[in-house]
Amino acid sequence: MTRATGPVCSDEGGDDPSDGGKGGAGQVGIATRTRAKPKKPSQFKVLMLNDDYTPMEFVVMVLKRYFRMDMEQATRVMLHVHQRGVGVCGVFPYEIAETKVNQVMDFARANQHPLQCTLEKD
Repeated sequence: MTRATGPVCSDEGGDDPSDGGKGGAGQVGIATRTRAKPKKPSQFKVLMLNDDYTPMEFVVMVLKRYFRMDMEQATRVMLHVHQRGVGVCGVFPYEIAETKVNQVMDFARANQHPLQCTLEKD
């Protein structure tokens, strides 16, 4: 492959097809491209609500399984839900938060527990 040598840009008019052949002698243009920064997706808190029927062990298992918490963290969150009535399981983009809520609700229903999980904009 042969590489062309010579000036990359010329100030001489007439050669640049972009100026319509008018000979833009002495004019230098700078091409700029603005990059739009992608917006961070809105974040949503996944909340677990306390009830008087779901066993604490089941709640710990849910927190470990669906929110990847270790035993200590899951126990801490479970106790917070038990004592305060509600607790945050995690913060995620909407689609992930919605999926986690549905997974927890389906799992609780399948195991005949009234555990409630919901999401709220962070």
